[in-house]
Amino acid sequence: MHQLNIFINLTRLNKPIGFMLLFWPCSWGLAYAFSFDQNLTKFLYYLMLFFAGSILMRSAGCIFNDIVDKDFDKRVDRTKNRPIASGKIGIKQSLFYVLILCLIAFLVLLQFNFLTIVLGMSSMFLAFSYPFMKRFTYWPQLFLGITFNWGIIMAWAAINNSINSEIIVLYLAAIFWTLGYDTIYGAQDMSDDEIIGIKSTSIKFKKNLKVFIFLSYLIFIAGIFFIFKNYLGLNIVTFFLFLFLVSIFVQVKQFDIFNEKKCFELFKINNFTGFLLFLSFLTMNYK
Repeated sequence: MHQLNIFINLTRLNKPIGFMLLFWPCSWGLAYAFSFDQNLTKFLYYLMLFFAGSILMRSAGCIFNDIVDKDFDKRVDRTKNRPIASGKIGIKQSLFYVLILCLIAFLVLLQFNFLTIVLGMSSMFLAFSYPFMKRFTYWPQLFLGITFNWGIIMAWAAINNSINSEIIVLYLAAIFWTLGYDTIYGAQDMSDDEIIGIKSTSIKFKKNLKVFIFLSYLIFIAGIFFIFKNYLGLNIVTFFLFLFLVSIFVQVKQFDIFNEKKCFELFKINNFTGFLLFLSFLTMNYK
């Protein structure tokens, strides 16, 4: 049980918000593709595969991130008790877990067509280079957005075996969603991050952070409405789309750079934001 608890803490399985934020973009891509290829059995099967893949890759990514950041984590109150930083588990055993999780994820990936497999393999570079970004650029949140939303393209390719301009637009819009919510998340650690030399958009725009978050979400919403209006025939704002907009508004309205607890609460709202957008795609009146 002790080893199991260490593994759960290491992979953040006790904090599902992480893998859900990786899964929701996949679900959007699938739901959007489903509007053109209404094979319900395939849709549900692929939805389960992407959910499993999200858990596996998020878990592997968390472990690798903790290995890379172990020295930083020791110096931050919020992260100093993580298993690797606190010495509860060694690097070799942690890397073994990463390898096993990636191998299982690869078996899941093999269930898709060749294009999706290629896209999935290419995402490995993004996933395992992200932890280094905060050392070199104030835009690690942007790189996280590029990484975390890759599933949109993979999901579309899984059903359509192609990539087109409209799914690229959805992907680019979703990047700004991640840019917004991860900037909110990063606001928790700004004081510690500045001391130890970690960079983030939270630090770069700290004098106008609420404006930056608002603009990021505004671009995200504009991209979503562009897709809905031009490709899905949106005439009125649906119930779930309205709730999606409310979830975004609440985050911007209540954001307080000086309240770390509130920042984390607002960050977690994005689990519902992702779910509401998924339901919006499913319930849209398609052309």
